[in-house]
Amino acid sequence: MQYAHITGWGKCVPPATLTNHDLATFIETSDEWIKPRTGISQRHISHVNTSGLAVVAAKRALAAAGLEGSDIDMIILATASPDTLIPNIASTVQAEIGAKCAAFDVNAACSGFLYGLGLASSLIKSGQNQKVLVIGAERLSFYLDWSRRETAVLFGDGAGAVVLEASEIEGGVLGYELNNDPAGRDILSAGFGTAMDRFAAESLDFFIQFDGQEIFKRAINGMGKLSKKVLEKCNIDKDEVDWVIPHQANERIIDTLISRMKIPKEKAVVNIANYGNTSAATIPIAICDALEKGMIKPNQTILSCAFGAGLTSAALALKWGDRVTPLAESDAELPPCDKTGIELVKRAVDHFCK
Repeated sequence: MQYAHITGWGKCVPPATLTNHDLATFIETSDEWIKPRTGISQRHISHVNTSGLAVVAAKRALAAAGLEGSDIDMIILATASPDTLIPNIASTVQAEIGAKCAAFDVNAACSGFLYGLGLASSLIKSGQNQKVLVIGAERLSFYLDWSRRETAVLFGDGAGAVVLEASEIEGGVLGYELNNDPAGRDILSAGFGTAMDRFAAESLDFFIQFDGQEIFKRAINGMGKLSKKVLEKCNIDKDEVDWVIPHQANERIIDTLISRMKIPKEKAVVNIANYGNTSAATIPIAICDALEKGMIKPNQTILSCAFGAGLTSAALALKWGDRVTPLAESDAELPPCDKTGIELVKRAVDHFCK
């Protein structure tokens, strides 16, 4: 039997940031209001398209695995904010890394990376693929109405990627669970698509619809249920979990989830303060951060879970391999950015906050 192990990892966050104090210069808010409610101190604002972030993260993940793009036989890119709907932006990454394989986007919102990782592990375990590149990349700042405080303070831009490889060594992705609750699909949405009246001026004023209280309840319920289910499926006791790497939507959601699961809070990887909610990119970025800080050790057991628009939810259990350091480092970088976060969003702020 083949097992699917993470052998490479990489992240890309744009250099420009928008702090809570920056937000307070153009909307009615403050750091004192945002931080206790969300755990967020700043978010990154991209000066490039989503695919640009994804390409850099992908190249860094490939280097960490000691691979070239031509070694990859499948690319799965999770995003809810692609550069273009047609073609998919996985094909942009494919062209930039020199891969010759199948490539597609998946939109499961904030659960997208775990959807992709689960699918990739199944492809490897079935023998269909040997080396799969899974990416989560978002430029959610594009969707924001900066006059709407409930969403303007939450979201940021970024990308993360992992390489999943076939191995005869037991471990890697142990199991995953995916679910969707369509009854709540309207509580989190962005009104961009063919349902729009393309000739109406107001169609350009699309934004993220967000029912915070309802999302809070459903997120904890959705992630909690699937986490329990995947641990039972993999015959893992909660006390055997070394790290929980949850979707970084809100620190209070994470705290409540961990508490209800009766897992010590110090086992949760939480980095939302620096990035905000980067949707499908939050989990791979968190994996990279945990590795950079030396938190993840060889052969540790990791539980990851997510919740997003749809309403999607996902949970995945994995046994980390022997290696926690990259085999090589990529010199891939984003183009230089000569603007601050405030300058990058100024045009949208002037439009929505007039």
